[in-house]
Amino acid sequence: MSDKVTEVEQHGIAPIPPGEQTSRPRDLFRLAFGGANTFATIILGTLPIAYGLSFRAALAATVTGVVLGGLVLSPMALFGPLTRTNNAVSSGAHFGVVGRCVGSFLSLLTAITFFAISVWVSGDAVAGAAQRLFGFDGGAVLRGIAYGLIAIATLVVCIYGYRFMLLINRIAVVLGTAIMLAGVLAYGGSFDPGFAGTGSYALGTFWPTWILATLTVLANPISFGAFLGDWSRYIPARHSRRALLAAPFLAQLATLLPFGFGIATATLVADPGNYIAGLTAISPLWYAIPLIVVALLGGLSTGTTALYGTGLDFSSIFVRLSRVQATVLIGSLSVVFIFVGNFVLDMVSSINAFATLIVLCTSPWMVIMMIGFAQRRGFYDPDDLQVFNQGRKGGRYWFHRGVNWRAMAAWIPATTLGLLTANTPMIAGPLRGIAGGVDISLVVTLCTAALAYPLLTRLFPEPREVFGPAAAPDSSPALGYRVANDA
Repeated sequence: MSDKVTEVEQHGIAPIPPGEQTSRPRDLFRLAFGGANTFATIILGTLPIAYGLSFRAALAATVTGVVLGGLVLSPMALFGPLTRTNNAVSSGAHFGVVGRCVGSFLSLLTAITFFAISVWVSGDAVAGAAQRLFGFDGGAVLRGIAYGLIAIATLVVCIYGYRFMLLINRIAVVLGTAIMLAGVLAYGGSFDPGFAGTGSYALGTFWPTWILATLTVLANPISFGAFLGDWSRYIPARHSRRALLAAPFLAQLATLLPFGFGIATATLVADPGNYIAGLTAISPLWYAIPLIVVALLGGLSTGTTALYGTGLDFSSIFVRLSRVQATVLIGSLSVVFIFVGNFVLDMVSSINAFATLIVLCTSPWMVIMMIGFAQRRGFYDPDDLQVFNQGRKGGRYWFHRGVNWRAMAAWIPATTLGLLTANTPMIAGPLRGIAGGVDISLVVTLCTAALAYPLLTRLFPEPREVFGPAAAPDSSPALGYRVANDA
């Protein structure tokens, strides 16, 4: 791959040649933080206040969600350097090379949600800026034009690929951080840390609403689970696992900045449910323009990190589509969702519903992959992971017709039980009252996956060849990796 950011990336989901794995864990940090150091995260930060929580309760829910999410997310960085492909394809080692389509579905779900948030926020910021600076209210027409232009700009960056994304995120990290810190000067005199909330909780009482806020925040780090391999595949396997684990975790801790910005400023606007317009109205004029820059650049950063990975992945399922063609297709479908969600449905409620689905569907998938990684001791065969993508059959990870039923038999019940016990405004399962109205869906889905998959692999051992050529219990991950690449 060329190092020039202005040349279109040619790599799809085929293994990255080792000679072109030139990135480092700090590049992974930049991409993970840059993709989250944006208005999309700020919007998620405003939701605990919109749910009726006080500032301190909202902050506690946010810190809890970020830390827990970062811990669950971090191991997903380990696959890319070994498999040299994205995490959805890597999951074929555990779900089967056909069953890995589960990961592709999760990528699509996440991409639509966060691409929609980024374009929606950036478009509304442009419309709010026009009214604030020029007294011009363009209404739905102006917002529609802004959505379209921002969506096109995001698609262009995704088409150019990884290097261009890395450049955009480097800029987003520095500029976004500086402008958000400047918000202390802009709003510091008005902010009250003793803000007591609206007193009207989204789910009626405090604890169910606090858990809802935590799960909403948790969706942000969890959403990166399907995408970390898109970037970590460019990192050589020689880098330490500690560095690979630290990069995404520290990136998520750093997102406390945009989350905190959202929480604090949401206490200042008249209607947290109409946050963008409210924030633009109360901003000092000197800060309004930098705020718009953050919204635009941040929207571009979030949109590209979400859309790039899904286009990359779907080019492997629909083999007649190139990475560029698949990216354009998914981007176009996402734009339809943006317009329908904004002009026909309630966008905030739609995003809340999708965030819940991301958490409850993706987290058990991630747990199964992590357990599989430990069971295989880090052994993966990059060539056999590509069987389905190349239209072939067989290989180490074929299992039964390309599906490892053990992993599927753990993921499906885990996700189902999570949805049955969910208690959110738009997704309320029939078992939502099982814990007195407190949403225990995440605990249920994680525990089910963590117990079911090891039990099934114990009762019905997986084929010996998935553990490596020698299948020796004391084989090191490094040895298995070398054998797989030498095969």
